[in-house]
Amino acid sequence: MKRRSVAAVLAVIMALTCASCDSGPAVTYAVTSAAENAGEYRYRLSNPDAGDEALRTYNYICESFGSVMLSCQQESTWMGSPDYEMDYILETTGKLPAIRGLDFMNNDFDGVVERAKEWHEKGGIVTICWHTGVESSGYEESKKDAPDFGRLLTEGTDEYETLIASWDKAAAALAELRDAGVAVLWRPFHEFDGKWFWWGKGGSENFVKLWRMMYNYFTAEKGLNNLIWVLGYADDVRDGWYPGDEYCDVIGSDTYNNSTHKKAWNRLATMGTGKPLAFHECGRLPNPEAFERDGFLWSWFMIWHTDHITGNNKDDLKVIYNSDKVITLDELPDLAG
Repeated sequence: MKRRSVAAVLAVIMALTCASCDSGPAVTYAVTSAAENAGEYRYRLSNPDAGDEALRTYNYICESFGSVMLSCQQESTWMGSPDYEMDYILETTGKLPAIRGLDFMNNDFDGVVERAKEWHEKGGIVTICWHTGVESSGYEESKKDAPDFGRLLTEGTDEYETLIASWDKAAAALAELRDAGVAVLWRPFHEFDGKWFWWGKGGSENFVKLWRMMYNYFTAEKGLNNLIWVLGYADDVRDGWYPGDEYCDVIGSDTYNNSTHKKAWNRLATMGTGKPLAFHECGRLPNPEAFERDGFLWSWFMIWHTDHITGNNKDDLKVIYNSDKVITLDELPDLAG
């Protein structure tokens, strides 16, 4: 596999200046060093017990941030092949994405684990989200459920025990990936501030409690030290939903308005977290030159599945996947250690 090294930042603080939003001044955004990490890793994960696989991946993401964007593609599993999107990209561009997006939706834990391992063996990075109800299952439940958060977040209630039983299924799958040495960009409860999924329906205060509860359960109780926690806002990046620096590693936003998502970038950057920023879902993607003109490069972009990826102009996809500012699977360094 051909590898292309990405120039590391020369300073301990990597800064890039993004173009101003329409109503505000230019924003300078920095990813700060974490020299307290042992050995070769310059950047700190929120979990002090993070494993080498997660540290290597996060270190690469942080050092690449601001110089290049990693390509990412969400898979589907109902189009005849779970590689429907990957095959389409390869046929169209001659390349494959650096990151594969997967989903535990419909309790597809075994399938996701299998495909994540296969992608890792190819040298790729994996990100996993989870469309689920309170009691597992899929997309319909994620939208339809409307729990009593007072009971859901109270240990000992039936609602709490049901939720934990659901989480245990995901934790077991993530533990299998941990044991196989696979780091995961873990993106639970995405688009929370949009309030269309059950995890946002209780408002910001209950969401923060929910996020912290999963974080503590998965790290302290389940020892899932292979996770890089991705906090995924919806389009507008509303105030009051941030769980705290110690509970996430990457923050991001998504939109399907076919833009560079400049407004969200500025909203996220002004939060001052010092964390990489991800464009964690999109539909049609602009030319990388448009991101440079707007003054920023996201850590990665992830085009959504099926009609969203095929809705991109093929010539545009070729330009995107062959841009010097976009990292593809063949250009990743060896992150396996």
